[in-house]
Amino acid sequence: MRFAVTKACGGGSSGGKARAGVLYIAGAVIETPSVLLSTRKGLPAFVSRDLLSALPSPGSHLLHVSPIHFMECPASETISNIGGLHQMLGLQQHILVAAASDSVESLPESESTNKLGASFETPCGRLLVKPAKYMEMISSMKPNMWASLADEVPAWVPEKRNATSVDRTLRWLDDCLAMGMKAGIDTLGAIVGGSSIEERKRCAKEVSRRNVSGYWIGGFGLGESSEERSDLLNAVTDCLPEEKLRFVSRLSLPEVLQGVAAGIDLFDSTYIYHLTLGGLALVFPLDILERDSWDSHLHYDGGDCTKINLRATIYMKDTSPIVDNCSCFTCQNHTRAYINHLLNVHEMLAQILLEIHNTHHYLGFFHSLREAVKGGKFEVFRQQFIDGRRSLLTTAVACS
Repeated sequence: MRFAVTKACGGGSSGGKARAGVLYIAGAVIETPSVLLSTRKGLPAFVSRDLLSALPSPGSHLLHVSPIHFMECPASETISNIGGLHQMLGLQQHILVAAASDSVESLPESESTNKLGASFETPCGRLLVKPAKYMEMISSMKPNMWASLADEVPAWVPEKRNATSVDRTLRWLDDCLAMGMKAGIDTLGAIVGGSSIEERKRCAKEVSRRNVSGYWIGGFGLGESSEERSDLLNAVTDCLPEEKLRFVSRLSLPEVLQGVAAGIDLFDSTYIYHLTLGGLALVFPLDILERDSWDSHLHYDGGDCTKINLRATIYMKDTSPIVDNCSCFTCQNHTRAYINHLLNVHEMLAQILLEIHNTHHYLGFFHSLREAVKGGKFEVFRQQFIDGRRSLLTTAVACS
């Protein structure tokens, strides 16, 4: 793995730390900022392996996998004997990044249990994962990159608990590196610290002293406010070297823009999955820099103006595609009315078609975002996205 920053916005504006880069990994060239598609057991929830090829590449080649999903079945030995996840899933051309980002607050630590690992909710109940077990899973999966085990905590825990989470995560990082594959190569050191700026800084400084290839920044999307999130992200990236990759989990829209402004390169969230599960479709314009305003017809049903609820009765007879001129399979072949029907009769094809569109649209958003950063126009892009949402929300409130 090799990463290089190709464009840094610089300056003192709120988007001054935004940067574009290139990740060279496993023969692939990935431009950043970019998004990893979230998976369950190695594949997006409603998209099969053959459908992945219909999505824009190389963006759709980046997949996030959680080792916790493979805790019970199949066994690590089985995965290893097959040749790793790439072979097992038939995804030899894809980039798999392993990070255990489904974690919840760890169980309390005591003197007698200070070697316990992180606590995770799984279909089999809450399980503890020690660094040795975690590294066994990583070794068998053979991902292209992997993040060390982390003790993530929600925003409301006290300062003492934040300090404990940092201490545990640093200890587990050292344990993982001691047992690890290739002594830090392709390893992302986990950075936590909850809602404490000082603990976040301490963790970032300590992890940056370790032999890692990049950084996985966890503990976001767990109750922090928008203002806290921006300050915490900037506090972390201020302490990290410029030349290494930065990856953060659980930021969706518009929080992704805060991450890019703070200098984050890779993003992962279950945003697309939750949209699809709720029957929601992304509809906001992708040519944001070319628009002075967003069209009011994009907003119908009380959403946040970036998406529509296709379960709503207003779409029962709507024979238009989800988004005009969208090149995804769903928009090229099906209508809003058809997907509305599928949703309301609980047909699984609805989620498949929605997932295809939402993934395609979200990858398109990241393409536009990258172009804005490379052109030195990230702050304009961000402001126009925010203003577009705000203007439609204002119009919707006035008309209600």
